[in-house]
Amino acid sequence: MDYKKSLEDLEKALSELQEENNKIPIIVEGEKDIEALRKLDINGTIISVNAGVSLTDFCDKLAHEYKEIIILTDWDRRGGYLCHTIRKNLEGRVNCNIHYRGIFAKNSMIRTLEGLPSWIETIKDKIRN
Repeated sequence: MDYKKSLEDLEKALSELQEENNKIPIIVEGEKDIEALRKLDINGTIISVNAGVSLTDFCDKLAHEYKEIIILTDWDRRGGYLCHTIRKNLEGRVNCNIHYRGIFAKNSMIRTLEGLPSWIETIKDKIRN
């Protein structure tokens, strides 16, 4: 893995995500994912899927409140299922951006969003040494 290129891609994506999140909410799986994004200076609206309601009700609420969202579920099997299900439920009602999810999956050797801050630190250490 080219750590320097991966770090550049991750930092560029995070910078763009910070900007977009000023207007567009990010959908994540849980509280630890929200904490991870806050550590990465993502300060806009972040909504957890695990809000105690069914996925269908969750999607209906999103469709009522937003025209566009950024889906940033983990890039493991469960995260893939959630991403697919949310997109399917919102089809034709809300524009779902999964661009960042793909970038983070491609440029890291981890499978969860909550591990992203420490992964970025690991890459920085590898580049320094």
